[in-house]
Amino acid sequence: MKRRTAREKAVQCLFQIDMSKVEMEDALALVMEDSDEDAGFLRHLVQGTLERLSEIDAEIEKYLRGWKLERIANVDRAILRLAFFEIMFEEEIPDKVVLNEAIEIAKLFSDEQSYRYINGVLSSYLKARATANA
Repeated sequence: MKRRTAREKAVQCLFQIDMSKVEMEDALALVMEDSDEDAGFLRHLVQGTLERLSEIDAEIEKYLRGWKLERIANVDRAILRLAFFEIMFEEEIPDKVVLNEAIEIAKLFSDEQSYRYINGVLSSYLKARATANA
């Protein structure tokens, strides 16, 4: 499975888990039905995001500019959670790749305002992190 496809499916899983409170395995089975592709990276993304969800959500909250995490669209929350997981914990994946992937997935699953908002939140986080590490 291509990494882009895994990320798209991970967003779908995180959305289902958040909205319907389904178990991770059930969400993975739903997005992988009728597919025999290797779901290793997909499983890693979903499991890693869920395992660190409180830490990820706390970090996202700092960059929402007047919004609460529970008030933004569910799909946008899933996209942000996945992107923050990759940026915060997956050091081998370049930040620009994660940012671009998140924007493209938002364009696919959300509207024009959402992808711009996601870009703004992620860019603010990356800028703050770069400043802190300088």
